[in-house]
Amino acid sequence: MRRTLLNCLLAGGFFAVAVGIAAAHRSPPAGYEISIYAATPTLTWVGLGGAIAIAIGMTLACRGWYQGGAMALGGLAVTSVVSLPVIRNYHFQGFGDALTHLGWVRDFVQGSMHPHELLYPGLHSIAATIHLAGGVSMERALIISVVLLFVPFVIFVPLIARVITGSNAAAGFAAIASWMVLPINNVATHMGPHTNSNALFVAPVALFAAIVLLYRRDALERLPLGVSPFLLTLLVAGVGLLLLHPQQMINVAVVVCAFAGVQILASRWGDGHPIAAHRSMLTPSVLLSATFVGWVSANERFREAVSGLVYGLLTADIGGSSEVDQREQSLGEIGGSLLELFALMFGVAAVIGVIVGTFILLTWLGRTRLDPEGRSFVLYLSLALVPLTGMFLVYFLGTPTMAFRQVGFIYVVLTILAGVALAHGFGWLRGPVTTPGSNALAAVFLSACLVLALLTVFTSPILYQPTQHVTEAQHFGYETAIEHQADEQFYAGYGYGVSRFGDAHYGTEARETNFGAGAGGVVLVEEFEAGNYSGAYFGLDYYLTVSAFDEARELEVYRQLHHSEAALEAIEADEDVDRLVSNDEFRLYDVEGLPS
Repeated sequence: MRRTLLNCLLAGGFFAVAVGIAAAHRSPPAGYEISIYAATPTLTWVGLGGAIAIAIGMTLACRGWYQGGAMALGGLAVTSVVSLPVIRNYHFQGFGDALTHLGWVRDFVQGSMHPHELLYPGLHSIAATIHLAGGVSMERALIISVVLLFVPFVIFVPLIARVITGSNAAAGFAAIASWMVLPINNVATHMGPHTNSNALFVAPVALFAAIVLLYRRDALERLPLGVSPFLLTLLVAGVGLLLLHPQQMINVAVVVCAFAGVQILASRWGDGHPIAAHRSMLTPSVLLSATFVGWVSANERFREAVSGLVYGLLTADIGGSSEVDQREQSLGEIGGSLLELFALMFGVAAVIGVIVGTFILLTWLGRTRLDPEGRSFVLYLSLALVPLTGMFLVYFLGTPTMAFRQVGFIYVVLTILAGVALAHGFGWLRGPVTTPGSNALAAVFLSACLVLALLTVFTSPILYQPTQHVTEAQHFGYETAIEHQADEQFYAGYGYGVSRFGDAHYGTEARETNFGAGAGGVVLVEEFEAGNYSGAYFGLDYYLTVSAFDEARELEVYRQLHHSEAALEAIEADEDVDRLVSNDEFRLYDVEGLPS
């Protein structure tokens, strides 16, 4: 009877996912969507939510085949959430870096740039291949690539937890932790075409290979020339990360170097320590580091990034606190607060971080039930967090954006350790509250964390940012505007610049030649709001671009904090302004500047 019930629950869960996907696919966007969450049909959320609830319950309560099926169900449901822009047939997703990455895909397809000429061509090469082989648009190929690169995360995080502890419970908790997608913080890591963020989800493949390499004896599995298959897997995964984004590859190299450092320290504890029996990580750490240095040392973009970091370190006391104060003031004016925003963006991550930190401390003190081998692996990963955190501090003083990207990788490691920590914490509760009671408490706690975490996978008004949905009408409007640019006349955006669409249209490498001189910036807020449209771009003639995304951000999400609806409407009646392009999602105005 129990097996029949479990079979029905599992089948019902997969059916619920299918219903949710079908409902989402049958409701493509009719126009720009300010929130992908609100625009997605209720039936989709019911189906995916029901599937995740079944997956959590069975992952915690079952073992063997049923637990594996439940973990697959939960991973599929969360991947479906991540895939919503693809499932719902978004034209494209992303107004910032994503458009530049689209430009590089166009460069590859047009042949104006070759993959080896780009520092991190991995994402763009995958998208170009999908475009050429599958016959889909470059825009769609790129957002499909994002989903493909996400999948390894939900597969390898629980595998690593299983290797570390030998426990199916830890694997199950790690699987659920991976569904929270904690590496995404929407400060510097994003769910969309963003190579640094996309590389985070491939990093567990390299970490899995490194951890397996530590303890597996592969004398019977060696490849020709005596090469270890696990070492080869680590190097291939490392090179893959290098091609996706070097920052995440060097993070993996730092982790492997930390493993080697732990082994050197452990050698002083005598041969009786489990670490003494592990394979030396010195060779893998040297190979990964040499590969990284060899790839990036000759690249100009990397040198510019290092120069920017050094400059930021030298000027670390300039402008940081004032920017935070300004944002806090702006949030207050629209009814929000920095504390509220921090709780939404980092609340779940902070809770998981505290749990993992407490578990690491208890493990160091010998107060957990981990066997010596398991404690060794926790020691490896926890001490690897020391240099990773040191890198975060360096980035924070130099380039804060890079610091929050570093936080993303730190949370890849913390997600793995969270599975082990949660398994031990709720395992301990089985004594006072029984196993069913412990599983029930775990299910409630993890469900609450999962709901809150998935609410912030994509930007939306809850984070005071609209969803970065690029509709076909908006894209067509920008392309039309760019193609008909008059010589020497600049573009000015309505709170958002135009240059990124130049990347997407011409190709990132070609944009500087074809569009760089006229890309412009944004209109001057005070002049524009005063109705002085002619003087709103330094008194020059300019083109004003207004998209549905701009209006949603400035008028609805920011609640007219910077730009008012009245000022935007009044431009239609100004005798120095002509509307050149107009559709439901985009308008282009030709604005005559002040007399010289």
